[in-house]
Amino acid sequence: MSLPTTARVFRRNEARDNIEQSTEPLPKELKPTEVLIQIHAVSLNFRDVAMIHDRYPAPHDHRGIPCSDAGATVIAVGDAVTDFRKGDHVSPTFRWNTPDGEMRALGGDFDGVLRDYAVYESDALVKNPDHLSYEEASTIACAGTTAWTSLAQDDPKKAANIKTALMQGTGGVSLFSLLLCLPLGITPIMTSSSDEKLAGLQKLAKDGQKIHSINYRNTPDWAEEALKLTDGKGVDVLVNNVGTSSMDQSFKALKRFGTISLVGFLGGTPEKMPDVTMAILMKSAHVQGIATGTKQDHQDLCNFLADKKVDLKPTIDQVFGFDDSPKAFEYLYSGAHVGKVVIKI
Repeated sequence: MSLPTTARVFRRNEARDNIEQSTEPLPKELKPTEVLIQIHAVSLNFRDVAMIHDRYPAPHDHRGIPCSDAGATVIAVGDAVTDFRKGDHVSPTFRWNTPDGEMRALGGDFDGVLRDYAVYESDALVKNPDHLSYEEASTIACAGTTAWTSLAQDDPKKAANIKTALMQGTGGVSLFSLLLCLPLGITPIMTSSSDEKLAGLQKLAKDGQKIHSINYRNTPDWAEEALKLTDGKGVDVLVNNVGTSSMDQSFKALKRFGTISLVGFLGGTPEKMPDVTMAILMKSAHVQGIATGTKQDHQDLCNFLADKKVDLKPTIDQVFGFDDSPKAFEYLYSGAHVGKVVIKI
């Protein structure tokens, strides 16, 4: 079988209002440590659409290839690659060091995965659980790993003390966090403005598990409701993907010595940041910014999912075809989804 010489690619367009498709050449031969992968599925994160709506606060290549999360197959490997072979199911990890020592984030300041073929260094790849489809595996790199580290699963000592967690909304990170809470014995509290979305989450519970829910539109003081659900103690972990505008309520809902994991900015970035010094002090709180996790965190999560097998699968809302990628971006930006939006290639 001859190797492909070109790839179908989507890039952010010059107008910076959407993405556009083109065909681009692939390297004629692999360097010793490189791997050629065929990408079968890509899942979207809010950062992907934020970049084309001028809402992403971090530096990024405005004409770059978007997206960081993919399910792929190894097509060929360089002469020095020993940890992967043809046919392996893999994903690029979200954040890694380039050969020149720079830290890069896929789909941001480094070309991402919205293409049918790509070449990456072997140390930028992880092996996916065999029981997951390409579409399911494509949800892990950013949303899954972010949920994993937000719930302190990268730190066994901290993880052992987590009994309750509150997740804001029903997007990718929140749903993956819920997915992890259930087998980990963590009682989840989910917020949303839609009773329909919250009701749909109950089907994920098994064997008498309880998923608490709060409609923050009907209950603006949702922190007070979270306190009631935890007998006045507050939650051990709060996964905050709204950002600054919800910090007052987040601290109110938090248990003393609890953790707020900041994972997103759906509420925008205000000109003036609130002073949270006293809130941190009075709660003895730990506030951490989560930039997904390491390659090891990504692989540890894959191993955890493989161990749980069919009992633990990511929630996928809708799958689009590759040519319909712009429509997938529009759908995610609308906020109508529950879980992950996936593009099948």
